[in-house]
Amino acid sequence: MAKPTSRYVCQSCGAVAAKWAGRCEACGAWNTIVEEAVIPRTGPNHAGPARAGAGNAVTFVGLVGDTAPPPRASTGIDELDRVLGGGLVAGSAVLVGGDPGIGKSTLLLQAAAALARAGRRVLYVSGEESVDQVRLRARRLGVVDAPMELAAAINLRDITAALERAPDAALVVIDSIQTMWLDSIESAPGTVTQVRAAAFELIRLAKSAGFALVLVGHVTKDGAIAGPRVLEHMVDAVLYFEGDRGHQFRILRAVKNRFGATDEIGVFEMTDQGLAQVANPSALFLAERRGNIAGSAVFAGLEGTRPVLVEVQALLAPNPGGSPRRQVIGWDGGRLSMLLAVLETRCGMRLSGSDVYLNIAGGLRISEPAADLAVAAALASAATDQPTSPDMVYFGEVGLSGEVRQVAQAEARLKEAAKLGFAQATLPRRVARGNRPAAAPEGLRLDEIGHLADLVAQFSGKDRKEA
Repeated sequence: MAKPTSRYVCQSCGAVAAKWAGRCEACGAWNTIVEEAVIPRTGPNHAGPARAGAGNAVTFVGLVGDTAPPPRASTGIDELDRVLGGGLVAGSAVLVGGDPGIGKSTLLLQAAAALARAGRRVLYVSGEESVDQVRLRARRLGVVDAPMELAAAINLRDITAALERAPDAALVVIDSIQTMWLDSIESAPGTVTQVRAAAFELIRLAKSAGFALVLVGHVTKDGAIAGPRVLEHMVDAVLYFEGDRGHQFRILRAVKNRFGATDEIGVFEMTDQGLAQVANPSALFLAERRGNIAGSAVFAGLEGTRPVLVEVQALLAPNPGGSPRRQVIGWDGGRLSMLLAVLETRCGMRLSGSDVYLNIAGGLRISEPAADLAVAAALASAATDQPTSPDMVYFGEVGLSGEVRQVAQAEARLKEAAKLGFAQATLPRRVARGNRPAAAPEGLRLDEIGHLADLVAQFSGKDRKEA
C-alpha cells in the first residue's frame, strides 16, 4: 500500500487529521486544518526502528559534580534582565510573544543596541521588515549609532549559512519565527511544520555555536503563541508582552524560564523614544488613585519575586430585572462569581440584584488567590458606599466557608506597602500551627482577620464575628 503524500495538520495545536475538517477535534479551533506535504524518509538512517547496538552508547554520570552557574550577558535594560533571571545565557533560546504593535520589536531593538554598544557582536534578522524600515525605527529610538548588524531574509538555509560564519556572535534576533521558510518542507511559511522545523534548526545552531537566540512569535486571538505548543517546550524561556496598545504600560512576563524564576515581570512605559523601564511600578500604578471613593481598595500583590501594589476598583449598578452582569478586567471572572457567592451566603450581603464591574487599574492582570481580600473589600465598599481607608492595603485568600487563609511572602508585601507610605494592612490572622508571624515594618499597623464577615463589619459598623 502506497504511503500518503500529504496530511492535514491543525495550525493552532499541531494535531494531525486523516482528512480535512472544518473544526479541529483536538483543540476545537475552526478553519485551522491545512493540507501539508509529507517528506519521505529515505536512506540508512530511516530504514526502520532503532536496533540494539546500532548507535554509540551514552555515558551516565552522577549528580555530584562541579558545575558553575551559566555566565550571563546584561542586555542593558534592568527590567528585561530581571525577567530573564539576570541576563542572557550563552546558548539559550528565548521566545518573545505578544499582540501586534505592543512593542516586541521595539524592546528587542533597544536591547540589541545596548548589547552591541557594550562590545558584543549582535545580529538582527528581520523577516517582516526591510533593512530601511529597521533603520527608521532605530533612528526614532535613538540607537542608530549602535554597531549591530542587520539583515532582511526569510530563507532559513541562507540565514544559518551566515550564522555559521559568525562564531563570535553573542546575540541573534529572529523577527519573526513565523516568517522563516525552509525549502525542504513543502508548506507555506507560518505553518506548524515550517515553524517547528525552522525553530529546531535555529536552536540547534545556537546550542552548538554558543550564541543567545531570541525568537519573536506571533500570537493568536486568544493570546497564545501561534503554532504548536511544542515550540514553547523547545526553548529555554518564554516571555509574553501584556497590555493594551491604547494603554501606556507594558508588562513583560516570564511564563517559562529554565535559568530563572517564572512569573517574573518587567514593567515598561511606552514613550516617543520607545519603551522606558519603570523601576517602581507600584508608585506608577497608584499615581492617579483617589482614596476617598467607594469601591476602591489597594492590593499588595506579588509578581514573581517582586511585590507590586495595585488598585482594585469595583462598581455596583442596580439591575431591576433580568440576569445581572459580571464584567471583569484583569482578574478571573470565575473567582469573582465565587467571591460574590461567599459574600451573599456567609456575610449576608445582597449583591444578586446588581450588575458588578471589577477592574484592576494600570493594565496589570492578577492571577494569585491573595487578591481575594482586596476584591472583597472593594465590593463591600461599593455596596455600602463607604470608602476604604486611604492608607490601607489588603491581601489574603478567601475560602468557600468565608475563612481568610494565609498567603506566601507576607513580609515582602508589607515592606512594599510601608515603603509607599501606607500605615495599615488587613491580612489573614495567624493560626496556632507554629507559623512564623509576619514582621510588621515600623509605622505599619496590622489588622488581622480570620473570617470575611470581619471585613464586612468594617463597612457596616457591626461588631466583628468571632472566627
